[in-house]
This record gives sequence, C-alpha cells and structure tokens, in this order.
Amino acid sequence: MDDKTVLDERAVDHIDPPGIDDELREQAVAELRKRRELAAHLMAFVLVNTFVVIIWYVTGAGFFWPVIPIFGWGIGVVFHTWDVLWPEPTESSIRSTMDRIARRR
Repeated sequence: MDDKTVLDERAVDHIDPPGIDDELREQAVAELRKRRELAAHLMAFVLVNTFVVIIWYVTGAGFFWPVIPIFGWGIGVVFHTWDVLWPEPTESSIRSTMDRIARRR
C-alpha cells in the first residue's frame, strides 16, 4: 500500500456522508437543546423544592406550606415537559387540517 492510498482512505473518513440535510440537522440540534433545558429545569425544580422542604422541616412549621411553590412551579414543569415531549404534527395531519379548513370556506 503506498502513501497515496493511505491519504485517500483518511480523506474518505473525514468527508460528510452524502445527503445530510442541514435543515434536519438544525431541527435535531434544537430538539436536543430543548431536552437539555428540560433536564436543567427538572433538576432545579427538585433541588430548590427539596431545599424549601428542608427549611420547612427545620423550622418546625405545622402547615406544609412548601406545597404552594411546589404546585405552582409544578404547573410550569408539566407544560415545559409537554412542549418538549409532545410530537410535532405530521405532514398528513397538517394536510387533513388544511383540507378541513378549506371545506369550511
């Protein structure tokens, strides 16, 4: 095997596969960022609310007041999770909705 063959094989390894769609890549990166943001949101929710419950426990308060911020923030976590995990509309569902709207006109 000569040096030219080795260089050609290395060059092939570094070439992007044909047909990579930049728009699809951007969509995948955006989805991964949304999932990472959700993970950070969930971690903050658990850590902060754990700290709030510890404060409640240490102070010896009778009424479990941490339920108020846990519930309020929990609503935000549910909507954030829904936004990240709910599937995007398919092309067929978009077409059927367009047809339904067109029939109403």
